[in-house]
Amino acid sequence: MTKKIIDIVYQTLDDNKAQNIVIIDLKNKSSIADYMIIASGTSSRHIQAISENTAQKLKSFGLDDCRIEGQNSDDWKLIDALEIVIHIFHPEKRSSYNLEKMWEDILPKQQITI
Repeated sequence: MTKKIIDIVYQTLDDNKAQNIVIIDLKNKSSIADYMIIASGTSSRHIQAISENTAQKLKSFGLDDCRIEGQNSDDWKLIDALEIVIHIFHPEKRSSYNLEKMWEDILPKQQITI
């Protein structure tokens, strides 16, 4: 089921013109989630639209418990979909947090998919 949801999230992000989509496999490596997906939006309005569309798509596939964090932020949103955490950043904010680098230091490179 998780693989199917990853595919749905990736396709939804891509359909909504999210940029630089990265999937990080955290399964058996972290208790926060099985996967982390990181993507960028081009503006606060784009980031908001991506997050709302992605959350709605997940809910249509039965993930009613998923929720959006960072509602008051213009440059970052997080969708908590239980075993999948999705970060959507403005490129500058993404660069400053550099989550890919943080997880790259912890996980072998083959577990990060771009």
